[in-house]
Amino acid sequence: MDLEALKYPMGRFKAPETIDTEQRKIWIETIENFPIQLEAFAKQLTEKQLETPYRPEGWTARQVIHHLYDSHTHCYVRMKAALTEGENPEIKDYNENAYANLSDGKSGPIEFSILGLKALHSRWTYWMKTFTEEDWEKSYFHPTRQITYKLDKVLGIYAWHCLHHLEHLKIIVNG
Repeated sequence: MDLEALKYPMGRFKAPETIDTEQRKIWIETIENFPIQLEAFAKQLTEKQLETPYRPEGWTARQVIHHLYDSHTHCYVRMKAALTEGENPEIKDYNENAYANLSDGKSGPIEFSILGLKALHSRWTYWMKTFTEEDWEKSYFHPTRQITYKLDKVLGIYAWHCLHHLEHLKIIVNG
């Protein structure tokens, strides 16, 4: 498998031309169900597999699982900012590689992040199910990428993000 296929086993995220209520419902369900899928999959990982990177110079399975919690927590906070901090607020970026290389990401029990994802995704999806059409049109500005993200696209990116990293874990298991 080439490096691009290892980095993006499902391909890069591509937003549909139109994001409608039905598409958002599918993406919310993906996010809602993901922690249970992750937990079930993670139970089969051995300690050796938890320390195995999914690609050369990539994160280990343990780091991927902790990254999911870190990243999704940031997304939740960014969405809150988009709805409460005026028009198109600038969000705070974070260094995901530095986070992944902190001791909790490198050696912490994965159960911490799986439990955190269960709670976070429960609250996050409960909240998103209450969004109005106007809420989905809100946005935030990402200063590093110099991109404005509408919340409906953010939803799609994070539904993809769940499955994208699950594929990374499958690469480790399947060799």
